[in-house]
Amino acid sequence: MRTHSPKAPSQRQLRVGEEIRHMLSAIFMRGELHDPDLHDISLTVSEVRVSPDLKNATAFIMPLGGGELEVVLAALKRAAPFLRTQLARDLRLRYAPRLSFQPDTSFDEADRINRLLRSEQVARDIRAGAEDEGEESDEEAGDNGA
Repeated sequence: MRTHSPKAPSQRQLRVGEEIRHMLSAIFMRGELHDPDLHDISLTVSEVRVSPDLKNATAFIMPLGGGELEVVLAALKRAAPFLRTQLARDLRLRYAPRLSFQPDTSFDEADRINRLLRSEQVARDIRAGAEDEGEESDEEAGDNGA
């Protein structure tokens, strides 16, 4: 039985996703959304992934300043039809994709990795590895001098 690995996005998917990301960012910057839950909230759109048929798009967002993520996601869900209409006006596609929004956890993941790399356990392992390399170099130098 063959298992299918996820297929990498096509150049077209990447291009459309990036175009949508720019458009959404511009709409958010201009303050075109009049939902009270989005008032005075700056949003970062870090990535937009588009389905192979270009009919669905998932935008990964993060409110700057740590706004209440669940409230923001609910407001964006309510605003999705308006946003889709705005995209349809400017995108050169047969269909404007349906939008969904997900929290961007990449910043949290990068922070977690940074904390791990700076932990004492990792520093101890690096020192141990450097000492092991030093011993191997000494042994190699002894072999060469004989």
